[in-house]
Amino acid sequence: MEVTSEAIRCGAQAGHTAGVEVLSARDVPLGGPRAMRVRRTIPQRARTLIGAWCFADHYGPVEVPATSGMDLPPHPHTGLQTVSWLFSGTIEHRDSLGTHSIVRAGELNLMTGGHGIAHSEVSTPDTRILHGVQLWVALPDADRDAGRDFQHHVPEPVRIDGAELRVFLGSLGGETSPVRTFTPLLGAQIDLEPHATVTLSVDPVFEHGLLVDAGDVSLDGTAVPPAELGYLAPGAGTLTLANRSDGPARAVLLGGPPFEEEIVMWWNFVVRDHEEILRAREDWENASDRFGTVEGYDGSRLPAPPVPDVVITPRRNPPRRTDRAAEEPAGTTAGDAANTTGNTTDDTARDTSETADPAVGDPVVRRVDAERLYEIVLDGVRVGLTAFRDRGGERIFHHTEVSKDVSGRGLASRLAEQALTDTRAAGRRIVPVCPYIARFIERHPEFSDAADPVTPELLRWLRSELGAPDRD
Repeated sequence: MEVTSEAIRCGAQAGHTAGVEVLSARDVPLGGPRAMRVRRTIPQRARTLIGAWCFADHYGPVEVPATSGMDLPPHPHTGLQTVSWLFSGTIEHRDSLGTHSIVRAGELNLMTGGHGIAHSEVSTPDTRILHGVQLWVALPDADRDAGRDFQHHVPEPVRIDGAELRVFLGSLGGETSPVRTFTPLLGAQIDLEPHATVTLSVDPVFEHGLLVDAGDVSLDGTAVPPAELGYLAPGAGTLTLANRSDGPARAVLLGGPPFEEEIVMWWNFVVRDHEEILRAREDWENASDRFGTVEGYDGSRLPAPPVPDVVITPRRNPPRRTDRAAEEPAGTTAGDAANTTGNTTDDTARDTSETADPAVGDPVVRRVDAERLYEIVLDGVRVGLTAFRDRGGERIFHHTEVSKDVSGRGLASRLAEQALTDTRAAGRRIVPVCPYIARFIERHPEFSDAADPVTPELLRWLRSELGAPDRD
């Protein structure tokens, strides 16, 4: 499932209604050695949370006989609620609370793992097509140690203007779910008939995300392609969804008031700092009572991966542009492996990927293919660059520099962020030879799943590519 569209597209930039951001997914493996591929829309650099929703995986439709289906061995959770919602297929759920439940299409299973819980998820033998979403909700600090809990709910379909709603959390279209949550939330499946348009009243305090599963769908006039997510900030009292195709369309609407707390996410844990990650991982590896035992799963439990050798920092939604300077050390400059940028002098095809449409005086980041670099331009003048070389599916970043005249303004951070976002959206792996890019990924681990290690063989190739002497 290759995802090659842009990571962020603003409706205003594409000539649509201002205020709608379209976030693309990235393709990731789910689970252990028999991993199934899923499309993950949050968290990502552009947006960490929508209300308290902190995680959204979208998978299928996949033919289970042609794959191994879903087989997630017992694994732990802390600081969150998991929301399982299927469009087709069935999944067997077992947890350390003693729950044994079957997740069916159109039925909600919500599990609370505050202080700690473990569960397994396996597609059933009679499942032929597996298709659905897996969602997480961050618990607020006051409820992070909540006890284990499991809730099941089958929402009744509600018909409105050519649309059918299934409200599994919160309230929409006059229907309210009885399922308990720790913060106000909205979760609903919306099915649209061909060429149907529906306007829904929503809470203006909420921010909303529309994850499109199928069809030619627009949100307030902005197209949201399948597998992508349209985001709207708080303030709107209504949302208008339209199906512009001859066939049916389907989407999942998520919402909630902005979650003001910073969170740290690693593996299956939602905590507040790095030390909590270490404690939770140790508790799981030592089979402590914190997470309990899952009975009835045929196989071993999932071991925890090693913690990266960096301090994992809190996630939050992107700062305003005026706040970005705090992310960058003054006088940023980073050399490459061969002590040369290796830039060409060809000025053709300079602008192939502009990632901003700013006002005058605002910086612009562009990919300049002819020079094999990303540049950041301020008032028409290049003030920084990060150079790269492509090899197969890898994009190797080997040199970054920003003019001292503009240091302390967050420009190196913006340059790195947009270069890495563009690289990942193009389906390429990131190789951070450049020390600054490597440090940036350490500070922003949401890019770590797209990064590959620097090897001696790669360095030899890069030095040859740049015409520098081999030091080995």
